[in-house]
Amino acid sequence: MQKITTFLTFESKGKDAVDFYTTVFKNSKINSVMTIPDTGMLLHASFTLDGQDFMAMDGGPTFQFGQGTSLFVTCETQEEVDFFWDKLGEGGEYQQCGWLKDQYGVSWQIIPSTLGKLMQDPDQTKSGSVMKAMLKMTKIEIQELQDAYDQA
Repeated sequence: MQKITTFLTFESKGKDAVDFYTTVFKNSKINSVMTIPDTGMLLHASFTLDGQDFMAMDGGPTFQFGQGTSLFVTCETQEEVDFFWDKLGEGGEYQQCGWLKDQYGVSWQIIPSTLGKLMQDPDQTKSGSVMKAMLKMTKIEIQELQDAYDQA
């Protein structure tokens, strides 16, 4: 059992979000759902995304997600980046540097592990070149990062 669990409070449509997220990530499932009869309002849901536990509820109009909190998805390949970028961003808003806001208002970072490796290089010219390349991107492109690193 994990000690810390992310709890997402949606204004509304929390059940739709939980249903959607569990179709996007492998090894995912809805563990439990309680809704208010006749309204569909989500009282509580427990769900797992790729082995990570989450909880959710609908809280009404006083609850909004802020960009200061995001869910970070580590990707190993460009195909993974493309998949999560397209799926989670559909109906939402694409933002700079691998960030997007999904159709339910949740912010996500879709980041290839390569980015961290290249930016941690002790050669500040190489890591700086990667940072400059990344700052020009919305969706992160691994080959463009690698090219910036190699050409520095």
